[in-house]
Amino acid sequence: MSGQTRLLENRWDDSYAAKLDELGKLLYRSNLLGADKRITNYGGGNTSAKVMETDPLSGEKVRVMWVKGSGGDVGTIKLDGFATLYMDKLEALKGLYKGVEDEDRMVGFLPHCTFNLNPRAASIDTPLHGFVPYTHVDHMHPDAIIAIAASKNSKELTKQIFGDEIGWLPWRRPGFQLGLDLEAFVKANPNARGVVLESHGLFTWANDAKACYELTLQIINKAIDWFAGATEGKTTFGGAAANSLPAAERRAIAARLMPEIRGRIGKVERKLGHFDDQDAVLEFVNSKNLKPLGALGTSCPDHFLRTKIRPLILHFDPGKPDVDAVIAALDEALEEYRADYTRYYETCKHDDSPKMRDPNPVIFLVPGVGMLSFARDKATARIAGEFYVNAINVMRGASTVSEYQGLPEQEAFDIEYWLLEEAKLRRMPKPKSLAGQVAFVTGGAGGIGRATAARLMGEGACVVLADIDGGALEETRADFEESFGKDGVRGVILDVTKEDAVLAAFAEACVEFGGVDILVSNAGIASSAPVEETTLAMWNKNIDILTTGYFLVSREAFRLFRRQKLGGNVVFVASKNGLASSPNASAYCTAKAAEIHLARCLALEGAEAGIRVNTVNPDAVLRGSKIWSGEWREQRAASSKIEVSDLEEHYRKRSMLKLNVFPEDIAEAIYFLASDASSKSTGNIINVDAGNAQSFTR
Repeated sequence: MSGQTRLLENRWDDSYAAKLDELGKLLYRSNLLGADKRITNYGGGNTSAKVMETDPLSGEKVRVMWVKGSGGDVGTIKLDGFATLYMDKLEALKGLYKGVEDEDRMVGFLPHCTFNLNPRAASIDTPLHGFVPYTHVDHMHPDAIIAIAASKNSKELTKQIFGDEIGWLPWRRPGFQLGLDLEAFVKANPNARGVVLESHGLFTWANDAKACYELTLQIINKAIDWFAGATEGKTTFGGAAANSLPAAERRAIAARLMPEIRGRIGKVERKLGHFDDQDAVLEFVNSKNLKPLGALGTSCPDHFLRTKIRPLILHFDPGKPDVDAVIAALDEALEEYRADYTRYYETCKHDDSPKMRDPNPVIFLVPGVGMLSFARDKATARIAGEFYVNAINVMRGASTVSEYQGLPEQEAFDIEYWLLEEAKLRRMPKPKSLAGQVAFVTGGAGGIGRATAARLMGEGACVVLADIDGGALEETRADFEESFGKDGVRGVILDVTKEDAVLAAFAEACVEFGGVDILVSNAGIASSAPVEETTLAMWNKNIDILTTGYFLVSREAFRLFRRQKLGGNVVFVASKNGLASSPNASAYCTAKAAEIHLARCLALEGAEAGIRVNTVNPDAVLRGSKIWSGEWREQRAASSKIEVSDLEEHYRKRSMLKLNVFPEDIAEAIYFLASDASSKSTGNIINVDAGNAQSFTR
């Protein structure tokens, strides 16, 4: 298996583990296993341990199973992510079970087995762990094992590779019966140390945490090693039918395609995109067997729950690259995909099935370019792509040594539209107000820019921070990654006065997130001098940054908004000085006035396309401002004939409300204008200046 030949490393640290109790070792083992995506994908697989606990009611020692709870991820899980169940109560459920038609009812009994009022919901895999009579149990989704499990002759391959050490069970949907099947297998095969589940994954067990961890690695490594030998010198995916374009060209094509796709699939619910052109992806999308293998769909339930049962393969010839032709054919391709998904739903649905969900594809494959994935948030889009890479690795291995098999449509449907899966979806929190949206913030590393980005990200938006100051930009990006996660923020160095740089920055936003929905034009500069001392260079710099720069980023945003056809929001950060003149600041005041009028013009042009353009006018926002950290601060103090240290108090007293204005105050106004709370406002100005009669708009 290309890219899968490197063996897993044993990372167990005895000196660290010696300090841990049994639950600590369960957590340690889980995090180690989940840290390598070749062992299990994000959110996939689960681990458990059966330990003695003190019953809070009786004070007696009872056996309790700790098992990864519903929706958790073993790589990042903490102890509060585990469900806890009384083993005696779990065992007692066997007496209530009436057969496979009783699966859904049995899940309803799991909360009655909860130990110590633990709020973490038990997953559908709980019986699979509970009925295996070993202290520690691992259930993983390794690519190398699923490649065996998804092969036509998976039972024979399992026997060939592992002998009697690892058994095999035919496909069965996870649930109570599969737990009983595992229990029966262990009793019938007391020397077996695990089992391969057809089209699903691997179970391993031991009575010691370290032994269980090392056994899991050993079995996966044995499969990796076997595949390395079995596939050596063999052609994968039928060989190449196309060649990859250069990396820069691949990204440029993705940047053009992603907003077009996003606009077409995001009208009901906004989608965010992810681009992946790693070697494994390119090998698959360039292959002769791309279409037949892609049509078979994924095999492992965790894969297709994230990726849908099959991808949409776009017709693109990298030998004669015509992106316009691909865009022109998108509507028809998407309509065909939706029609096929509707057929799948109508053919497989039951009387009590949930309503059909979004019929749009999640995974888009482009020969010579790579893979595009879309979901309601960036993390989910990225993870969907990771899952499809897992599926690619599985298809590579299975189709090279045998014949790859996807799950039958009815089996896939019964998992995708399982009532229990629907209940889990309904438990998800309501999306935040800017979920699925992308904000592009110029001057993003300054005081107002940082506060605005934080406010928008707090409401679920992804943010592209654009700033000319590379050092401040990197520091800001790193801070936001720590606060909000890596998926939600990107940084681009940008001089807003350079046309090519603006085009490149928006292209980067498109390839990283799929498009842009909100432009916050905030790049700033300030200068102060009597008009007779104002140099042409000073005048031009103000106009270049505060007027031309605002025009360039707005023009590119408008172009993108019109391609997406999802509307859009532009918020200019102007100034009180755009409405109220100030002495010794003619260049700055004139440029800011031009900003405000540009916003009015854009509001007229954008309205028919649902593009709103509004302005926020701050005044005297000193804290965190790069503008106020330089000569401007000294110049304004001199203009007012006060000490620099007295400026903040001077502006507070000058305001009608006798209040200072902070970056967070400006950010709040920007959020209002960027959100649906102001959906019927365009061409407007909000002054955030604590009150200044000179800047009243009427």
